[in-house]
Amino acid sequence: MKKIKALAFPVLLSCLLFCGCGKEISLAPSTDSRAAFLGNWSVQETWVKLNYEVIITADTSSKMGVFLYNFADIGFSYAPAKALVSGNTITLDPNQSIGDNLVVRGSGTITGTSVINWSYTISDGATQRQVSSVFSKH
Repeated sequence: MKKIKALAFPVLLSCLLFCGCGKEISLAPSTDSRAAFLGNWSVQETWVKLNYEVIITADTSSKMGVFLYNFADIGFSYAPAKALVSGNTITLDPNQSIGDNLVVRGSGTITGTSVINWSYTISDGATQRQVSSVFSKH
């Protein structure tokens, strides 16, 4: 009986130690919520019936931020517009001006992974226009 009790304690201790060890399971999502938004997009804009290209890249200093190069067809030589992604919505940073001091405000909603429907305003200080556009991923 003493032998059984003497063996039981080390066996029980070993079970507790080894059962507690194992691979950790992460419950956090493994994908970047911005992934569907990143890439090259063809744009059809309703304001002046423009067709142009936009490139969306991740802002490496932010978990939700993105940069939109050539947003509103300002040209690739200008700094990109900044936006934040939350779920299926992308929202322009309201405290920015792009291109030649154009103020843009608004947002877009992605459908699937290949179409973003945008509604935003663009103002040059004298005139403000409401713009709708459709981004299609290529």
